[in-house]
Amino acid sequence: MADARKPLISGNWKMHHNHFEAIQLVQKLSYELTTEDEDVVDVSVHPPFTDLRSVQTVIESDKIPILVGAQNCHWEDKGAFTGEIAPSMLAKLNCELVIVGHSERRELFGETDEDVNRKVKAVLTHEMTPIMCCGETLDEREAGGATDKVTGQIKQGLAGLKAEQVGGLVIAYEPIWAIGTGVTATPDDAQEMCGHIRTVVADAFGADAAAAVRIQYGGSVKPGNAPELMGQPDIDGALVGGASLDAADFARIIQYRLAV
Repeated sequence: MADARKPLISGNWKMHHNHFEAIQLVQKLSYELTTEDEDVVDVSVHPPFTDLRSVQTVIESDKIPILVGAQNCHWEDKGAFTGEIAPSMLAKLNCELVIVGHSERRELFGETDEDVNRKVKAVLTHEMTPIMCCGETLDEREAGGATDKVTGQIKQGLAGLKAEQVGGLVIAYEPIWAIGTGVTATPDDAQEMCGHIRTVVADAFGADAAAAVRIQYGGSVKPGNAPELMGQPDIDGALVGGASLDAADFARIIQYRLAV
């Protein structure tokens, strides 16, 4: 699995691309990347569920150095949950990462911190890595409640985990007001909250866990702002939405170091 604190750039495709388009995107992305990229950054793609098998097959058959990830899962292994996907099913597809608690799942589909915690534990049970998302709304930020909101999400989302488990997962800070809006938190804003997240982890799980956990920033990440965001000391990667749907743009984000 991925190295601790090695940058992780993840492409969240959301509800875009059928499986034919997904294959083409992965192949185009592979042409854009180099062996040096593989050495210095981990890359994951998170297609819709209907694309996962196709993406897994092309990545494994062509030996493309990209990790397969999912966008969500249920916390149960099986049951009468029409429309849901079990973490055990994802594990059989060699998924290595699962996004949990994305703001769109929280805001649009009513997922609670308790739901997120159950999913984090389920993903870990099947030896995959959760990318646990957190972040505040614009109203919460303007009211001065951003730090409290994120602190609560971290503590409740990681409740009951062991320090070594926390050290091995990924936390994605995604201010809700910056997702899909074209508005990005300034590098200083992003660093301030990502540094706070690391402090919360240190207080709850110890310095070793805080030093090891990878913290991504997500929210209108683009080739132009990726280098400065990635240059912050507590930002260890990016959770990329729209820009990950274009192979050239996503590759430029992955290769952020070349623009510095």
